[in-house]
Amino acid sequence: MIARVGPDAMAQLVALVVEDSAVQRSHLVSLVRDLRIGTVLDAADGLEALRLLEQQPQRRIFLLITDVDMPGMDGIELIGRLAEGSQVDNLIVTSARDPRLLETVESMGMGDERLRLLGTMPKPVTAAALTRLLDHAQSNSGAPGRPRFQPRPDEISRALTADEFIPFFQPKVSVSTGLTQGVEALARWQHPRHGLLGPQAFIPHMQGTPLMARFTLSIIEQALRHLMVWTQAQPSLSLSLNLSADDLADPGFIGQLTELVTRYGASPASIIWEVTETMIMNSRSMANLARLGLKGFGLSMDDYGIGYSSMQTLARSPFTEVKIDRMFVNGACDRRNRRAILTSSLDMGRRLEITTVAEGVETMEDWQLLSDLGCEVAQGYLIARPMPAAELLTWIPEHRARLRALARSSRPRRE
Repeated sequence: MIARVGPDAMAQLVALVVEDSAVQRSHLVSLVRDLRIGTVLDAADGLEALRLLEQQPQRRIFLLITDVDMPGMDGIELIGRLAEGSQVDNLIVTSARDPRLLETVESMGMGDERLRLLGTMPKPVTAAALTRLLDHAQSNSGAPGRPRFQPRPDEISRALTADEFIPFFQPKVSVSTGLTQGVEALARWQHPRHGLLGPQAFIPHMQGTPLMARFTLSIIEQALRHLMVWTQAQPSLSLSLNLSADDLADPGFIGQLTELVTRYGASPASIIWEVTETMIMNSRSMANLARLGLKGFGLSMDDYGIGYSSMQTLARSPFTEVKIDRMFVNGACDRRNRRAILTSSLDMGRRLEITTVAEGVETMEDWQLLSDLGCEVAQGYLIARPMPAAELLTWIPEHRARLRALARSSRPRRE
């Protein structure tokens, strides 16, 4: 984030650190200042933090970092109070307590759209961990400090007509060899005023409307066009594409997907459709998923591990790949509960003889653990950020040696 945001923009931001330990508070304030954020406020507990916010109601807080266990008002109560307002842009929660407490906080954040929880960090907080979470804030929403964009349906329709929605691509790499096996297409909005926006800025505003089908077909067609160019140099490269619940529930949409793939001469075996567990909870969606499987397409269960019955769904559906959600990958080497879920997920994939893919691989520790546990494919910032299509064919040869060295550096897998 620091490298991609100018010092002038960073200097305009305000952060608030809430921590009852004076030593820890001083440490966090120092880390945030090192990020060149212009103003860093601090408070000893939730009550003091709320008073600070009430004293300056017009001031936006780009980043709030809070401990969980504090006297007066604890962090969980503070989070609940913050969700009632809209003064805080990004939230990070820290704790030295049982790691499962942080997982509870993350679940609260996923279930409450009013919160923008970047993630949680066990103490002691490091500069590297803090920077990674802030990187996600910018990747998902654009430049820091910008008010949340709330596009109207007519704006989205105009953008679709103007071809402002474009795919970026993130490589998927073999853990054992370091070779690039495929890419996932990830949508971005190149907005004429707001710049490059991540999917959280627009996907929720399309769901349940006819705009979703237009958007999905546009992204898929652009991605297929690029794949036809890439496969001349990388014939075995696969392309992963995300479908929405609206798409999968429409029987006519499956025909449109097949027609597009045929038109561009792509092999169904080179295309992987990614869906989440909740998308196939009805018989129509399950039937359409089966139809795609019968046509020879790859099928991937995305965000595996965050649903209520992921194992049952995986076992009874024609998936060829399982993508383990980043919340069970990143930091699993330090959190026993995450590691337990990661281990069981990889074991389930092996037993069902389907490809296992780990998302959110950001550190060497993540990579090493995946290698130890026998994960087949990795995806994440350690390997590459999502990139424009024009950069991919240059990126592959430039990073081939680095990725092979990464694979060789891993210790042999423990049985």
